[in-house]
Amino acid sequence: MKQIFRYITVLFAAASVLSGCHERYVTYDDKEYVMFADTMATYPVQKDVEWFNIPVVSTVVRDYDRTFGVEIIDKGNNAIEGLHYRLQSNTVTIKAGETRADVMVHGIYDNIEAEDQLTFQLRLVMNDDLVMPLYGKDTKAQLMKVCPFDINAFTGYCVFTSMFLYDYSVTGSYQRLVYTEKHPTEENTIICRNWLNDGYDVTMKFHPEDPLRRLVTMDEGQVASDEGSFFGTAHGDDKILVRSSSINESLFFTCGSYLYLWAEIYVENLGAPVGTVGHFYNIMEWISDEEAERLKREGM
Repeated sequence: MKQIFRYITVLFAAASVLSGCHERYVTYDDKEYVMFADTMATYPVQKDVEWFNIPVVSTVVRDYDRTFGVEIIDKGNNAIEGLHYRLQSNTVTIKAGETRADVMVHGIYDNIEAEDQLTFQLRLVMNDDLVMPLYGKDTKAQLMKVCPFDINAFTGYCVFTSMFLYDYSVTGSYQRLVYTEKHPTEENTIICRNWLNDGYDVTMKFHPEDPLRRLVTMDEGQVASDEGSFFGTAHGDDKILVRSSSINESLFFTCGSYLYLWAEIYVENLGAPVGTVGHFYNIMEWISDEEAERLKREGM
């Protein structure tokens, strides 16, 4: 089975433009600096979205337009201009009365694979007096291919790999073949049949709104198993409950039809908390019916 751990999305927040140390604060008092809003960031390349924008910002407002060159730095890039992306323009203009403009970039969707980790670097061409110390005038952009969301891509058979099963399964197996289907009434929701244990179904909801942070969640209070099947005894009301982890986010990936799920396993007694078993990492990867039949023959 193919390795899917290689595809990890890392998002970078905008760097702070003010810093302080030992109660000594640096201010710029109307000093003009121009820079990319992020020195490094990941941008989605989507089939139905032609352009994404890389913001350029200024620390002050001017009453006239300011135009700067945008240069592609060849060194250190593995994304190829014209093959993987292209700029709408090699200049960017901050309009009068504004502090922001956008470098518009077209990611060439059909030329990028889901597993690719492609980056390119841009540099603002401007007077050195406009460069903020310790921040610079460059940015590095990583391209992330984001396939259109289709709930049906997450139905059918999937291989469920669970750290909870690794720790507690009496058979020693940490993988199960799970069948999922679209929920008949809940939007963007699937039903996972026999998810953690036979006879117990759970639901998961997909949130496709943010292309770089596609969350999947589990409602609270879902019964995933009886306690005896894994613990050998009942510590509560003989129900192993599951919900989304409050410690780590769970994400799904449309190009490969798989998801990384952090789930909290816990026990209650007539609604009163007994304790949390733990927060467990899981992977669900959807496969073809032919692959599922082969795994069944092999005893999964």
